[in-house]
Amino acid sequence: MTTPFPFTAVVGQDDLRLALLLNAVSPAVGGVLVRGEKGTAKSTAVRALSALLPAVAVVPGCRFSCDPAAPDPQCPDGPHEAGGGTERAARMVELPVGASEDRLVGALDIERALAEGVKAFEPGLLADAHRGILYVDEVNLLHDHLVDLLLDAAAMGASYVEREGVSVRHAAKFLLVGTMNPEEGELRPQLLDRFGLTVEVAASREPDQRVEVVRRRLAYDDDPAAFAAKWAQEEAAVRQRIVAARELLPQVRLGDAALRQIAATCAAFEVDGMRADIVMARTATALAAWAGRTDVLAEDVRQAALLALPHRRRRNPFDAPGLDEDKLDETLEQYSGDDGDDDPDPDGPGGGGQPAPDSGPQGDGGEAARPEAGEGGQPQASGAGEQSAARATEPFRTKALTVPGIGEGAAGRRSRARTEHGRTTGARRPQGTLTKLHLAATVQAAAPYQRARGRSGPGLVVRRDDLRQATREGREGNLVLFVVDASGSMAARQRMGAVKGAVLSLLLDAYQRRDKVGLVTFRGTSAEVALPPTSSVDAAAARLESLPTGGRTPLAAGLLKAHEVLRVERLRDPARRPLVVVVTDGRATGGPEPVLLASRAAGLFAAEGAASVVVDCESGPVRLGLAGRLAADLGGTAVTLDELRADSIAGLVKGIQGRRAA
Repeated sequence: MTTPFPFTAVVGQDDLRLALLLNAVSPAVGGVLVRGEKGTAKSTAVRALSALLPAVAVVPGCRFSCDPAAPDPQCPDGPHEAGGGTERAARMVELPVGASEDRLVGALDIERALAEGVKAFEPGLLADAHRGILYVDEVNLLHDHLVDLLLDAAAMGASYVEREGVSVRHAAKFLLVGTMNPEEGELRPQLLDRFGLTVEVAASREPDQRVEVVRRRLAYDDDPAAFAAKWAQEEAAVRQRIVAARELLPQVRLGDAALRQIAATCAAFEVDGMRADIVMARTATALAAWAGRTDVLAEDVRQAALLALPHRRRRNPFDAPGLDEDKLDETLEQYSGDDGDDDPDPDGPGGGGQPAPDSGPQGDGGEAARPEAGEGGQPQASGAGEQSAARATEPFRTKALTVPGIGEGAAGRRSRARTEHGRTTGARRPQGTLTKLHLAATVQAAAPYQRARGRSGPGLVVRRDDLRQATREGREGNLVLFVVDASGSMAARQRMGAVKGAVLSLLLDAYQRRDKVGLVTFRGTSAEVALPPTSSVDAAAARLESLPTGGRTPLAAGLLKAHEVLRVERLRDPARRPLVVVVTDGRATGGPEPVLLASRAAGLFAAEGAASVVVDCESGPVRLGLAGRLAADLGGTAVTLDELRADSIAGLVKGIQGRRAA
C-alpha cells in the first residue's frame, strides 16, 4: 500500500485543512468543495485526511460496512445481529470522472432477477465509501446525472438502485469532497449549494513557503515511509484531537445570540433558501468543538460564514466567489448582543447584498467613435482606427439555439441526442454490458421460445440473447463557437456594448446548457482564436470584456479561422456537434474581392452541414441585408439582436430547423 503524504506536512492552505477537519469532526456539515488552480495540493490534502480518521467497527463479511452496534435493518447482506464486530481503517474511495452509473450506485444482475427472482446485487462505490470519504476529483467535469445521484445519496444517507421494479437500498453516509479547477468549467448553482463548505486555494507567492513545499515534496518522493515517520507524532496528535472533538460535539451549545448572527448574516448576503443557515450553524458548532469549547462564539460564526457562504451568494457564473468581510463584520457587530428585542435592518437603506457595480457611461457621448471609424484607415491592428474596449450591456435571457438532428455527444441541455438517460424511445440488442433493460422488448423476444426451452413453472426462461437494451433520448452539450466581428464598422461604442451584451447572454445560456465554448475574433487584416474551445465560460467572458475594436473587416479570415478550429476540435471530440454563432453586420472589406472570399469561406460550413446562426448587428435607418446573405451562404439563419431575446415573437428555433430541413 502506498504511504500517503502526511496531512500535517501540507504547507499553508489553512482554510483547506480546516474545512476538511471540520467535516471529519461533524460529517453533517455536508462536505467540502475545493476550488483552485492545478498544483495546489488539493488532491494531496484530501487523500491525506483519510489517514487521520478514526478506525470504524464493521460487521464481519458485510459488503456495506454496517455498524455492529446499530446494523442497518435493510442491509442487502442482512439481517445482522447486534454485537461484536471487527475494526478497519476508514476508507477513501475515489470516483473517476468517467465512471458509469452502475459503477457509482451498484448494479443488479437483470438476467438472474428475471429468471430466478433473486436480487443479485453488486455494490458500487457508494457502498464502498459508507462511513468513510468519497472523493471526486474534477467534480465539475462529472456528468450531471452522476452528480445528482451522488448528492442525493449524500443528502439522504442512502442509495437506491432500481431496475424495472427490482429495488435495492443500502446505507451510504460519507464525507463528500470534490475538487475542481474553475478554468475547466463551473458547477451548476444548485449543485454548488449542495456542498456544505467551499474553499479557494492558490499557490503561495512567498518564496520561502514555496521553497518549503518543494523541500518536503522531494523528501517524501525519496523515501515516503521515512518522511511519514517524521510526521507521525503530529499526525497522532491531530487524530486524537478529532476523536476528542467528536466526543465533545453533542455538548456544544448554540445560543440564541449566535443563531441571530447566523440568520442576519445569511439575510444580509441574500443567499437563497435555508440550507446556508443550517450549514453555518453546524459549522460553527464543529468549530467550537474543534477548539475544545462548549459554547459557540462570534469568531466561530464569522469563520463559518467565510467557509459556507461564498459559493452561495453568486448570482451568475461570472460573479467571483467571496464575501465582503467588512460587511460581514458590520453585520456580526450589529447582532453581537444577545438582546433579541430590537430588530435592526441588517441591510441598511436600500436593502442588502453586494451593491450593484456602477454600470458607468455607455461611451456614446464625447468618447464615441464614428460608426465607420477605422474602415478606411490603416489596416494594422494597433493603428489609429483601434478603439478601447466597450463595456457589455446588461445580459438577457436568449432564445434556445439548437443543432438539428440527433447527436451522441456528451450529456448536456441543448440539442437532442441518444443518451444513457432520458425518455425511452425504443430497444436494441445490447452492445457490451446491459445497462438499461427494456422489459417489454425482452419478454417479447423470449416469449416464442418458452415451450422449446422446456418452461414448466411460472418463471420466464430468459437467455442472454433475449435481453434488449432500452434506447433513450435526452439532451447533449454542443460546441458553441462565437465568431465576433471587432472591426471598425462595429466600433461605435453603443453598438459594440450591445453586441457584447448579446454574446455575454449567449455565454450564460451555454453555461446553463453545459456546452463548450470558443471565441474567434477578426479585425484589421487577420483573425485570431481569442479562446480555444473550453468548458470555462468565465474565461470566454473575460476575453470578451477586454476585446478592442477597429480596423477593416476581414470576414473571410474570421470564417476560415473558425473552420480550422472546428476541424481540429472534430479530431479531439468527434461526438460533440458544433453550433457556429457569427456576430457581425455582414460587411467585408480589405484585400481583393472580400465579399466573394467571405461567401466561399461560408460555403465550407454549408458543405459540411455545420449548424450556424448569424446575429445581425446592422443598425440605422438604411439596412443592406448583408448578414442575411451571409447566413444563406452558411446554410443557417439570421437573427437580429432584438429577435435573439427569449421574449421576442420571432420563431428562431423553427427558423433554424426549417432552413436546415430545406
